Amino acid sequence: MAILVTRQSKVIVQGITGGAGSSHTQRMLQYGTKIVAGTSPGKGGEQVHSVPVYDTVRECVQRHQADTSVIFLPARFVMEAGIEAVRAGIRLVVVVPEHIPIADMLRLRQEAQKNGSRILGGNTAGIISPGQANVGIIPDVAFKSGRVGTVSRSGSLTYYIADTLTREGFGETTCVGLGGDPVLGSTFSEILELFEADPDTKAVVLAGEIGGVYEEMATDTIRAMKKPVIAMIGGLFAPPGKRMGHAGAIVEGQMGTAQSKLDALTKAGAQPAMTFLDIPRILNELKI
Repeated sequence: MAILVTRQSKVIVQGITGGAGSSHTQRMLQYGTKIVAGTSPGKGGEQVHSVPVYDTVRECVQRHQADTSVIFLPARFVMEAGIEAVRAGIRLVVVVPEHIPIADMLRLRQEAQKNGSRILGGNTAGIISPGQANVGIIPDVAFKSGRVGTVSRSGSLTYYIADTLTREGFGETTCVGLGGDPVLGSTFSEILELFEADPDTKAVVLAGEIGGVYEEMATDTIRAMKKPVIAMIGGLFAPPGKRMGHAGAIVEGQMGTAQSKLDALTKAGAQPAMTFLDIPRILNELKI
């Protein structure tokens, strides 16, 4: 089993005729993801890698029963595209572009909640359920079906953690990218709750980073979980006031430091991992 995306997910690509949309559509198709359609206003009737293109998301839902979307559009068009998707009945929207305006992301989150949909991103690498579906820009080489779920703000950390889990024989159920922008469509808590309910996920690795409070917001959820959570935070030696890669990865004073996040998560019951190899060591100690 997996969470959010499976081999049954019917995916559309918003912005499929663009360079990034087209190339990643081909890659996702090669993995086995069920890409049923794409959108590009004014280009309805065309095809990209044999995938039909429509002018609107509603056509994709009506004709192909699409339930998942991945957006490859400039940041300024993301809010409109995402709102169109959730209002048309799409249940999961994966926002790959970065630097989404904060007001736009807040509006998109509000619309998603109103329509019973979920947003991943902005600035997410996407989501992969190994052997079933890969939605976004995640390189699949490091991933193998298994028994550990991962949720991370960083694409790079997602890849390294999955590679470690795969090499050590654990594999992954689903790997979720929350995204690196300051305001995100989903929280650690929401994804942890889905993993807690998934019978095939035996443990979860949470990978956070400096900046923001999304990690600290997950502490109550971790306290209530029966499944073990391993926490790893990037940026333990990041200097204050300097942004580290992601738009949201910046420390101001003592707020949002890697150490404060790791301390809070550990106090809530998570197992702290300082290096990638700590993860399989902890899993073995827990007999996962």
